[in-house]
Amino acid sequence: MTKIKICGVKDKACALAAAEAGADFIGLVFAPSRRQVSPAQAKEIVDTIKGCGTTRPSPDKVGGGEGLLSNSFPLVVGVFVNTKASEVNKIADFCGLDWVQLSGDESLEYCQEIERPIIKAIRVGRHKSSEEIMSELEFWTDKLGRKSKTKMPRSKLHSKNQNFVLNLIQGLPFDFLFCLDSDVKDKYGGTGIAFDWRVAQPVAKRFPIIIAGGLTPQNVAEAIKVVSPWGVDVSSGVEVDGAKDIAKIKAFIAAVRNIDRVPSPLM
Repeated sequence: MTKIKICGVKDKACALAAAEAGADFIGLVFAPSRRQVSPAQAKEIVDTIKGCGTTRPSPDKVGGGEGLLSNSFPLVVGVFVNTKASEVNKIADFCGLDWVQLSGDESLEYCQEIERPIIKAIRVGRHKSSEEIMSELEFWTDKLGRKSKTKMPRSKLHSKNQNFVLNLIQGLPFDFLFCLDSDVKDKYGGTGIAFDWRVAQPVAKRFPIIIAGGLTPQNVAEAIKVVSPWGVDVSSGVEVDGAKDIAKIKAFIAAVRNIDRVPSPLM
């Protein structure tokens, strides 16, 4: 099943609606933007989500679209852009974040200081080839290390989800994920602009990638057909007049689940 991340959530009602609809990840943006939340706001959202469910779905059930209807709850990702690593760790601890997404120009050394599982955003320019993307991902995987080398002490994980997060990571070839997003000058995500999905197709065969940028309830099925990614990430594509729209969130999740049920022509 394709994993779903609803990013740029700013309030508890929207977070709960996304969880109930079957989102696997809720993204909270801490970087300066119109979607930015304060640590206090984020903690309220995290506590609300985790207070409504009592269990995580097992790794093979992640992406099953069960959400809070099955008494489980999604993982929460904090999105940061060029914030000091010590501050990222502090906020993650305070809010109870499960994962950290780094969407800026963070260095290898910086990433090694983060005490949560990492989603590293990789910007895909108009003329970037599949080979160039894979070379970049190879650099990160070779330098950051593969299994069991992530800096993620159990003490830093929420008591309800620490085993789940560790088990989920054990199901991946690496201790971290990559998010391919459009390369837009002076922007770090949330642009609503898509890149050429075809360049990501061979990448998805070698790496667990999430694709982002310009996805909507109308086109996400086609994106999944083309790329077969590990996950999809949406923000502006489920908004109306700059605010998250619950109907669009539900439509996006339904579109992903529907295409997941369609047998592959290769099967």
